[in-house]
Amino acid sequence: MPAMPTPHTARMAQAAQVQAPPPPDLSTVWLRVFLDVSRHGSFTVAARELGWTQSAVSRQISSLEAALGGDPLFDRLPRGVRLTAHGRTLLPHAEETVARLRAMQRELAALRDLTGGTLRFGAFATADAALVPRAIAAFRARHPGVTLTREEGLTPGLLARLGDGGLDLAIVSSTGGALSGGDVEAYELHHLLDEGLYVAVPPDHPLAGHASVRLSQLAGEDWVSGSADAEGTLLEEAHRHGFRPRIAHVVAEWTAKQGYVAAGLGVTLVPALAAESVRPDITLVPVRDEDAPPRAVYAATARGRVPPPAVGPFLEALRATQVASQGRAFLPRSPTA
Repeated sequence: MPAMPTPHTARMAQAAQVQAPPPPDLSTVWLRVFLDVSRHGSFTVAARELGWTQSAVSRQISSLEAALGGDPLFDRLPRGVRLTAHGRTLLPHAEETVARLRAMQRELAALRDLTGGTLRFGAFATADAALVPRAIAAFRARHPGVTLTREEGLTPGLLARLGDGGLDLAIVSSTGGALSGGDVEAYELHHLLDEGLYVAVPPDHPLAGHASVRLSQLAGEDWVSGSADAEGTLLEEAHRHGFRPRIAHVVAEWTAKQGYVAAGLGVTLVPALAAESVRPDITLVPVRDEDAPPRAVYAATARGRVPPPAVGPFLEALRATQVASQGRAFLPRSPTA
């Protein structure tokens, strides 16, 4: 069993820590010159490689020796120089320091040139249906060296993550007034699109063949929703049209909601971003804009912060994807048509 330290030895160890000298202030130029001289074993050859005079090289080594306590790093011989014990001790540390500095330069250059680095972004669920994956594919085709990390969440949570520095960019929407109030001033909002709503119904539903529908026509329906409370969801619009939706099934996952609709257990609202990924055994009917105004979709960044270089190109990919998606406008379909 190891001996327990005595109070005296504990105080000695503490004093040694307190009295430890600070690290020396060293020039990286000194270290590079030191490595060149040690590699060639000659001040003259190192000076020729560096394009300096021999006396300039000698001054750099003398400065390094002085900064490290004054002990010679090289024995000056009639033909060249040789590392002393102090020089041999310094050598691996100098090599590691210079290697780390070069690695730092490479990583910073990769970040700047978009050949490396990481972009952290988040998105709400239906944006992940088509907009986000297409933007990722377009971005990776141009910048394959950049690592993309994605989180999924609701707009308030994504904005909070953006605000605390956990995300570099967040794809959010105006559903439920999430982008109102003073807190929104902390974010730079880049408008991407305004998306309308569809109602998903079973194929044999009386409204399945309609060109459009008013929300009031759905007042008596059972609803499939991600929350038991309509506030802050797509269903909040129902309150403005004089009825409280009867939420029969609370289902968080998007594809599961479609399964409930296909089984005839209720109807659900589908934003346009998710319309392309709807399953074939349900029917989508557009909700009239005057009943459910299109919700705004934004890419948000933190105001007053310097964004990573990848943010701008990813925004361009999102906008290009959105324009391409508008060219593939979704037509509501019915499996019986």
